[in-house]
Amino acid sequence: MMIFFKYKTFSIISVSFFCLAISNCSFVSNANSIGQVDTTLKAIAPFPVGGAVKINLLRNDRLYRNLLIKEYNSLTAENAMKFVALHPGKDSYRWEDADYIVNFALDNNIRVHGHTLIWPRVNPPWVTTFKGSRNDWKRMLKTHIQTVVKHFKGKVKSWDVVNEAFEDNGTYKDNVWLRNIGKDYIELCFKYAREADPNVLLFYNDYGHEYSTKKLQAVLNLVKDFKSRNIPIDGLGLQMHTVVRVTDLKIKNAINAVASTGLLIHLSELEVAINYQQPKSFIPDKTLLDRQASKYASIVKAYLSIPKKQQYGITTWNVGDKDSWKNSKGRNHDHPLLFDYQYQPKPAYKAFKLAAEGKQ
Repeated sequence: MMIFFKYKTFSIISVSFFCLAISNCSFVSNANSIGQVDTTLKAIAPFPVGGAVKINLLRNDRLYRNLLIKEYNSLTAENAMKFVALHPGKDSYRWEDADYIVNFALDNNIRVHGHTLIWPRVNPPWVTTFKGSRNDWKRMLKTHIQTVVKHFKGKVKSWDVVNEAFEDNGTYKDNVWLRNIGKDYIELCFKYAREADPNVLLFYNDYGHEYSTKKLQAVLNLVKDFKSRNIPIDGLGLQMHTVVRVTDLKIKNAINAVASTGLLIHLSELEVAINYQQPKSFIPDKTLLDRQASKYASIVKAYLSIPKKQQYGITTWNVGDKDSWKNSKGRNHDHPLLFDYQYQPKPAYKAFKLAAEGKQ
């Protein structure tokens, strides 16, 4: 701000007093900025902080883009890298959306975690109607995985190779890969991915470790088996779609259990829901927001308790509350993330940072 005075002669004290009296004085602003510490999520946390991203918001919402650049140093494509998005036809691939996300990340020095090569729950129609022998299915699986991994080689740091292969009771989820290849489809996915990129990090990703001891044990058994037979695996993703009523002890026990494998641990889809009673219209009060903040803090503290070398990062499943999958069409209203519907930081945001600094 440029300031003009009526008189040519004036005292330094007068100028200082005048500047202190107005809030937008550039002299005061510059003085206050000296020595300021950046307090964004990525600056505070001793581990990478990520967000899952929606391609349409990334393309069209400047506030969303700017918040990603400011706060995060890792990102995951929410849907743009899934089989159904990348490989809609047997002989056709669609790279535009995923490439846009990757290029945005590289331009802004943000790590990319690929999600996901195989998600048994959702496949394009041509896969669900595919007819062939077990070897035909294996070739089809290999072609998809290696085409995708090679396309992003050197750009994507890590992949959720297989996502959600187990039921809550610890059994294998029924799906086309299990029925047509067998349970070894999981290890084949990891082998194919490693062949395509020897340097990319390979993760198994799932939800429910904090509430299902049977699923948790199934994942631990998978890792033990892979290690015994030298099947490549570098990390485990705990989605951590949790709610405020889940106890801190259950969450900490789950994190410690997977850390016992010695693998990299990624809290890969974190959110803390507060509308667990499911009313259709819902606005949280201060008590609920504070409980949510406390839960975020306890999760961060539990994560920090595992060895530093295993901390691959914490990723929230999108950025602002309005972007959450829990607020998609047909679902009930919720507020599960660190930023509100206007992308303003919530109590959970402050609690996350304080915990990451070891101050909470």
